[in-house]
Amino acid sequence: MDTQTQAIFEARAGIIKALAHPTRLFIVDELSRGEKCVCELTEMIGADVSTVSKHLSILKGAGMVTDRKQGLNVFYELKTPCVLNFLDCIQAVMENNMQDQASLFRCSLSGNPRGDG
Repeated sequence: MDTQTQAIFEARAGIIKALAHPTRLFIVDELSRGEKCVCELTEMIGADVSTVSKHLSILKGAGMVTDRKQGLNVFYELKTPCVLNFLDCIQAVMENNMQDQASLFRCSLSGNPRGDG
């Protein structure tokens, strides 16, 4: 792999790492419904402002959200809503995995370890 290709894949991994936390996934999901104030997100998440702000900072650093100040409040929105397509894909993988597990379970109940009928 050449240097440029390595850099591209490292940048992609950095974006995926920014999403790799349940709270940040929740934030992205909430922002998919529209702009939210940090105070709203803090209440929804049930964490302190500094923790929520840190998560938002990570998402902002990865280029997924943008912010704006209005008085004493800071509002966030999705900068790149296409990230939701990625999350839909993850959901599809989860559903496939559940189907595969259910199939294995049914095979184990039927006493057929090969799963061929």
